Amino acid sequence: MPHELPKAYEPGAIEMRWAEYWVQEKLFSVATPPPGETRPVFTLLLPPPNVTGRLHMGHMLNQTQMDIIVRWHRMRGFITLWLPGTDHAGIATQMMVEKQLEKEGKKRRELGREKFIERVWEWKREYGGAILDQMKRLGASVDWDREYFTMDENLSHAVREVFVRLYEQGLIYRGHYIVNWCPWHETAISDLEVKHDDVPGKLWEIRYPVVGTDEFITVATTRPETMLGDTAIAVNAKDERYTHLHGKKVLLPLMKREIPIITDDLAQPEFGTGAVKVTPAHDPNDFQAGKRHNLPEISVMDEHARMNSNAGAYAGLDRFEARKRVLHDLREQGFLVAEKDYTLALGKCDRCGTVVEPRLSEQWFIKIKPLAERAKAAVESGEITIVPENFRQIYLNWMANIYDWCISRQLWWGHRIPAWTCAGCKEVIVAREAPSKCGKCGGTQLEQVSDVLDTWFSSGLLPFTTLGWPEKTRDLEVFYPNTLMITGFDILFFWLARMIMFGCHFMQGHQQDPVIKKANGEADKKDDSVPFRHVYVHALVRDAERQKMSKTKGNVIDPLHIIERFGTDATRFTLAAMAAPGTDIAFNESRTEGYRAFANKIWNAARFMFMNVDRVEPGLRPGRTDQGVRPQAGISGFNTQALEDRWILSRLNRVTADVNEALQSYRFHEAANRIYDFFLSGVDQASAAV
Repeated sequence: MPHELPKAYEPGAIEMRWAEYWVQEKLFSVATPPPGETRPVFTLLLPPPNVTGRLHMGHMLNQTQMDIIVRWHRMRGFITLWLPGTDHAGIATQMMVEKQLEKEGKKRRELGREKFIERVWEWKREYGGAILDQMKRLGASVDWDREYFTMDENLSHAVREVFVRLYEQGLIYRGHYIVNWCPWHETAISDLEVKHDDVPGKLWEIRYPVVGTDEFITVATTRPETMLGDTAIAVNAKDERYTHLHGKKVLLPLMKREIPIITDDLAQPEFGTGAVKVTPAHDPNDFQAGKRHNLPEISVMDEHARMNSNAGAYAGLDRFEARKRVLHDLREQGFLVAEKDYTLALGKCDRCGTVVEPRLSEQWFIKIKPLAERAKAAVESGEITIVPENFRQIYLNWMANIYDWCISRQLWWGHRIPAWTCAGCKEVIVAREAPSKCGKCGGTQLEQVSDVLDTWFSSGLLPFTTLGWPEKTRDLEVFYPNTLMITGFDILFFWLARMIMFGCHFMQGHQQDPVIKKANGEADKKDDSVPFRHVYVHALVRDAERQKMSKTKGNVIDPLHIIERFGTDATRFTLAAMAAPGTDIAFNESRTEGYRAFANKIWNAARFMFMNVDRVEPGLRPGRTDQGVRPQAGISGFNTQALEDRWILSRLNRVTADVNEALQSYRFHEAANRIYDFFLSGVDQASAAV
């Protein structure tokens, strides 16, 4: 019975029990409404955590804000869908399973692709639901009946459909380009997956003999091992120091190969010596210069960043060992002129920390500008609003300067690219289903491309594929576009921009149920292709000294440890109370301890009420309308004669209005602080008023 509430407030036991009850009773499951439904609809897609993930403070903040918004809309009578799921996380998951195999003395390639994929699915079944179990423990009010995984068959079917359509539209192509290559994962990664750190390094000056003269031309480089693949020396046409050398050749030191001196803006007179070596297979800028001058592309490293046969006497050496040997030999042969201290912006794989190597390889790309134009216009026109405002401009700047997206990854775990190569004529066939023969030569020896798609390719489709696309479903008619997206700045371009590009492209012509659209107050909005109407970009959670959390610094806060000590409600209230838009949160346990005490006060107040409710004369009775038929809606529909009752109801109405206004503009801190002040200050204010 309510009046038997225990004296001690123990959040762990209470929260666990109710969280389990909510899931078991399916309290947050949402049935798709039939045509004619007049209630407004609110849809929110959970940013899918990696299947390898564990709850961290960023997740906690993100899910706290989403849960507040979702429950607020339910209280206001909206049909509310909060859609959960997990991402297959291609690189991260494959790495986890490979490490597991390593402990068993096995390697991925020894198992073969099919057996390895089976092993990944086993891992997923055993460990992949950990973060969702943690969400259930915290009482996240998502619709668990609609939980998805990005490798589910229906989503895989949609991914294939998108790839084939883009290919048929001429927006996907295959080509040789310089990509960011992670030697540890043995795959290409995007620019967004490369973390740059300023580190102390060296700038070496090397002189190249000019053929047929006694002169030398000196170049500066931070990566001398790549000179083994040099195919030209570039000077600026306006640099008078080198005018007399235009059209001549130099002898490449150590390799004894003649290469031309070219004029190109790649060389800047003010940098180093004004002359630069051109290595088209190992630098993106050199690659473009090589295309302009039709230069050979000589790769001197393999996929493990070891020197290959093109490196001559250095073949087989690791790239950094090769660097030492090259410098030694240059010094011995009189070609090394100088060595200077130099600060490098060193690119590393964001997942494993391996130094990334620019590498020439054959990859699949999306021509991104045609997609970006519409996605940019959707934000400029206000069809999508981004809060805080500064992130809107950051988004627009990025979209204006976007370039083609490398979507292929040299992995086995993920959505395999639906393309096959004919062994006979080398024709590449892109198809929704495996072809039986080559359409060009009739050959039947067809092998599917081994690459998989970048994980962000499939996750960028989720606002519509999770609702049944490419079929025209009732779910799409009701719940698309999503109402809101709440996400962190760190995936603004990884995910948010790509969802907008894909949504605007593939959902052209989509029409939301007109009755629901009108109920949502969007009858004047003509375009329903956008994936969501509003975006709220939340801040980072930092430590108490406002430093970014990292394992290296040892300042990572485990939210589960905080929850065990103070309770879920106190932890979430802390995050909400500190979540001012555009301001990072300096998480401090002392605040959480204070809000633990606040939760305890609410518990004691409820306990006091339940203990005395049977002895209290009813003081609030529903008022009636002018016709005397039914109560008026809301607190304002009650009548009371007591001054203190009227006073507290007026304060309740005021704080309710304030909280509604704050949540409407994502000012979670204001909503939390108004509730805190209302509850704790009510007694003192009541005494003063009376």
